[in-house]
Amino acid sequence: MAKIIESDAIAGVKFVKLQAWPDERGRFLETFRKEWFPEREWKVIQTNCSYSKANVLRGLHYHHQQVDYWFVVRGTIRMALVDLRRSSPTRGASQILEIDADNPTGVLIPVGIAHGFVALTDATLTYLVDNYYDGNDELGIAWNDPELGLDWGLSEPELSDRDRQNSLLKDIPSHQLPD
Repeated sequence: MAKIIESDAIAGVKFVKLQAWPDERGRFLETFRKEWFPEREWKVIQTNCSYSKANVLRGLHYHHQQVDYWFVVRGTIRMALVDLRRSSPTRGASQILEIDADNPTGVLIPVGIAHGFVALTDATLTYLVDNYYDGNDELGIAWNDPELGLDWGLSEPELSDRDRQNSLLKDIPSHQLPD
């Protein structure tokens, strides 16, 4: 049975310690159940899969209209979360954690939480979302913004052109941040 753990740093973020059933053929595990999140009317309408080489950093991204649920299928990532919600009791709080396929963990990321990861090894990540992809709702903050103080454990990650263009938090007008 999965064990749901609330983040002690960021309100609304949940970690799901998943139960694996191994045998001589491999292992089986449930990666998501909507009943794990009874506080929300969860409707998964799109699932995505990200394949990343070691040293690739994706993010930081945030949404006004989309909740994410992440699960690492292969490899190890270092994940960063930052609460950008103007009305949140944990506004400005951040959290970094390592997640790997050998210790299966799901992560529920609410609207307004900036999120990103660096692949510490070649890694495969699946994520379920409750809204269809909308490029207008795919916003970003610089991964190395000194105001965030995130320790990614590396200084020269491989970034997409889009993520290289992400703004510093101080340059984003407050009214453009999530409620």
